[in-house]
Amino acid sequence: MNLTNIVKRGWEYLGKGDFDTLVKDYVEGMIFIMPGQTDLLEGRQGFRSALDSLGSILPPGFEITEIRHLEGEGEVVSILEWKSDKVEASQLSVLFKFKELKICEERWFLDTEQWKSAF
Repeated sequence: MNLTNIVKRGWEYLGKGDFDTLVKDYVEGMIFIMPGQTDLLEGRQGFRSALDSLGSILPPGFEITEIRHLEGEGEVVSILEWKSDKVEASQLSVLFKFKELKICEERWFLDTEQWKSAF
């Protein structure tokens, strides 16, 4: 299985709210770097717990309208087209770094000022 398929599968699990299955593709000591690049979650269990409050950290009306993927050596970048109640259309990217076939790092890149204004 290529790395892009693992990431695509993860987006599908996220969309279904199947967080327990989603986190199985992450290593125990994974890190998640949130928008702004200053907040960091460490460990698969902490990441799993954060997913329970996903609705409160996304802007009202948040919807992913398209996803594209770019795969490199040991990493995949997802480019998301998204919209929300206050943002008609925008993009963000998410970097997934792998150790073998498990995600060890997930890092979100977005326009933090636009993101804040979407709330």
